Amino acid sequence: MNRPSPQLNTVVSETFDLLQRTLDTYRPRPRAQEVGIVTFAGPAVVRVKGLRSVQAEELILFEDGRLGMAFNVDEEETGVVLLDEHEGIWAGSEAERTGRVLDVPAGEQLLGRVVDPQGRPLDGREIVRGVERRPMEGPAPALMDRLPVTVPLQTGIKVVDALIPIGRGQRELILGDRQTGKTAIALDTIINQRDKGMICIYCAVGKRDSAVARAVSDLRERGAMEYSVVVVANEKDPPGIQFVAPYAAMSIGEYFMEKGSDVLVVFDDLTRHARAYREISLLLRRPPGREAFPGDIFYIHSRLLERSTHLKRELGGGSLTALPIVETEAQNISAYIPTNLISITDGQIYLSPELFQKGTLPAVDVGKSVSRVGGKTQLAAYRAVAGDLRLSYSQFEELEAFARFGTQLDEDTRNTLERGRRVREILKQPQYEPLSVPEQIAVLVAVNEGVFDSIPLGKIAAAQQRIWQAAVSDMRDLAAKISQGDKLTREEIETIRRVAESATGEAGHGNP
Repeated sequence: MNRPSPQLNTVVSETFDLLQRTLDTYRPRPRAQEVGIVTFAGPAVVRVKGLRSVQAEELILFEDGRLGMAFNVDEEETGVVLLDEHEGIWAGSEAERTGRVLDVPAGEQLLGRVVDPQGRPLDGREIVRGVERRPMEGPAPALMDRLPVTVPLQTGIKVVDALIPIGRGQRELILGDRQTGKTAIALDTIINQRDKGMICIYCAVGKRDSAVARAVSDLRERGAMEYSVVVVANEKDPPGIQFVAPYAAMSIGEYFMEKGSDVLVVFDDLTRHARAYREISLLLRRPPGREAFPGDIFYIHSRLLERSTHLKRELGGGSLTALPIVETEAQNISAYIPTNLISITDGQIYLSPELFQKGTLPAVDVGKSVSRVGGKTQLAAYRAVAGDLRLSYSQFEELEAFARFGTQLDEDTRNTLERGRRVREILKQPQYEPLSVPEQIAVLVAVNEGVFDSIPLGKIAAAQQRIWQAAVSDMRDLAAKISQGDKLTREEIETIRRVAESATGEAGHGNP
């Protein structure tokens, strides 16, 4: 065996000596820590002096491990919004910069989980691990990175899919007074996405624990949690965590969108989000404006909802649809926050307390509801059977209101009223019972063709059930064409009418 030469031994020995001297003389440079002192500690905000290089929205770490977010970056003091409870933070406590902005975990591991806006589990299960962390705030996609909204988002609710359609990538506002069914529409939409390849994110802001628990239970019972993430900032949480919750949900949604998935994000609701922002802004002495809201209240919602889009194929081709919910008072849709959100979104679904009290559920006011984008994405079958339904139904509601003052009505007016009452009856739908597209089309064709005209109002529900069953069992090929978006010919409409008449033959006829 050849032995190494003396010259090689010398080189190796000198190299090791050099490495040893380097290690002996190396002294790690201490990391410069910028530490400030708390000068004021309140229940939701603190003011810190000494953080001269702090950045906006940077995480601030306090002595007891609690976190805050730099909100006001002034020359002398930094206003910090607390993301945890304020107990243990006093004037004189130390506050340290972390060097990173507020972020949230995002990944497939979140599916089926209930977390807070910082990714901490609220469902009693283990901590979410192995996920990517994304900043909560991010720029909206550029105009040239977007595609037109062309694919419908089926809610499974007849009155919405037929008269106020929503497209994937759209922002559709849901608004109405308290207890009118706003959350019910959002949950039905999430449940209807089962087996459709869509990721759903439900963001609860400022709601009671019992209401959130009931919503999560309903989603889990119907198998919707398999493809859903629930982000919760309840009414007992600090206003700072309520403020960042929608941005956290949007960042999680963007992760899946950039992977090429279609995403639905529900914000329930942005009224409480605006109030949380008003609270922390006033505590930090920001100048109040209308209704004591700060001047940038419009901006906080626009920069959130503008992140909804349909990405071009080179960027993954995913979409993110937003359904923000806002609460009105005494049906005042012209109030400050509702009008802000109406101007930001691409349409609104208005729920009327009067319809709710009359038992017309979902209580959608067709006359005050609109979709500025979804009509272009609507399946062709809807356009064939529901094209004039919206206008005629609105005219019926006006005619019904005036007819109450008259005793003698001509035959045409009576027929119009009877047809309108049947349209209203078939648009009723129980919660958690979304319908497929062929089932909806079959009923809409039946009411347009007068199949229900001779059926008493009390038996309309039973007649609908028979038509739904017939649509699935007797028209399989036609149902597949409808689901694919093919146009309905006159012959196919006649086929649906004959099937509907046959199905309702035993439903019971009589004087309407």
